[in-house]
Amino acid sequence: MIEDTQIDSATAAAAPQEILPFTSSSPFTMGIELELQLVNRRNYNLASDAVDLLTWIEPRDLQKQIKLEMTQGMIELNSDVHTRVDHLIEELKGLRAALNRGAQYLNIDVSGGGAHPFQHWNEQRITPSERFHHLHEKYGYLAKTFTVFGQHIHVGVPNGDDALYLTHAFSRFVPHFIALSAASPFYQGADTKFDSSRSNVVRAFPLSGTAPTLTRWSDFEAYYDELLRMGIIGSMKDFYWDIRPKPEYGTVEIRVCDTPLTIEHAAHLGCYAQLLARWILTERPFVIANDFYLLYQYNRFEASRYGLNGSIALHGNNPADSSKLPIHEHLLGHLQDLQRYTQNDAEQLTLKRLRHMAEGRLSDAAWLRQTFTERGSLNDMMRLSSELWMGQKPPPYFQ
Repeated sequence: MIEDTQIDSATAAAAPQEILPFTSSSPFTMGIELELQLVNRRNYNLASDAVDLLTWIEPRDLQKQIKLEMTQGMIELNSDVHTRVDHLIEELKGLRAALNRGAQYLNIDVSGGGAHPFQHWNEQRITPSERFHHLHEKYGYLAKTFTVFGQHIHVGVPNGDDALYLTHAFSRFVPHFIALSAASPFYQGADTKFDSSRSNVVRAFPLSGTAPTLTRWSDFEAYYDELLRMGIIGSMKDFYWDIRPKPEYGTVEIRVCDTPLTIEHAAHLGCYAQLLARWILTERPFVIANDFYLLYQYNRFEASRYGLNGSIALHGNNPADSSKLPIHEHLLGHLQDLQRYTQNDAEQLTLKRLRHMAEGRLSDAAWLRQTFTERGSLNDMMRLSSELWMGQKPPPYFQ
């Protein structure tokens, strides 16, 4: 008779070893990360106070959700996992209050926005951390130019195959997310003519862009293992793709958004991703093939450059049927269709807010440009931007 322990040992020896285990999570849960600007109150340039700010965060439990970033003028705020957007907003209000209290001790302000309008990359200080110093050594000046501010959205998925499908399918909606979040028209002291200049900075990294068109997690593991063995990557963190699976969290992460000027705006973007995921993983509307990304770069550029006023190119069933639509019209069609996937009034309100933006082609980038025109000063524009983030009310165009 073979002992049970012998059977277990034989089974373990025969089973394939997982290279990159995917942690299952509850489908369609969501969480967000916000990279925020720290600015001094003298001239509203970036303040290198992130390390000191952390020490002033109370209650202390919140310090695990407020983290250092690449350079010391940045701080990252991480939400918990949520199923409802209104609960996410309430949590963000608490985190914002803790940041506001800490900032008062240092005489600094906190602001959203995708890029500081007049900071210079060579003046930024790398945050004391083994990983950040390694990245600075590896990427040189690119590490300091990474002083830009994005919102990352995580959506829960049950397994790696679903994560890869959702990663690719979400790419069809990258123009929506870029246009809805665009908040970086000024960079290095000039109007870039882009609504989102931040998105161009991220593209400079060698492992940026889009994930390879693999659809099975086992194939992705083999790809990952090859790059790991060659020393090209050390972990999933080294992929700076626009959208990437996060196996340790059991999520898909959207990384193309600028940090909006208000927490309400950021939360509604998270909810939009949640609603899209419900539709995508329920109906599987896309076929992932090698030509899946042929129009991706054009659409991404249009959204970064023109925001909701840009155009989006769409494949037809044959080349003669391919066409272009204004991004805001394409967005409005999907907002209408997602009504059938809403589950509560808070999600209905998200669709209403985003529809209002699309119909009026309203954006944070437009608000920043208008404020600069009225005030004639990028410093004053930053002061008002920080008041917006630290305040209690979203801007009029987002109510």
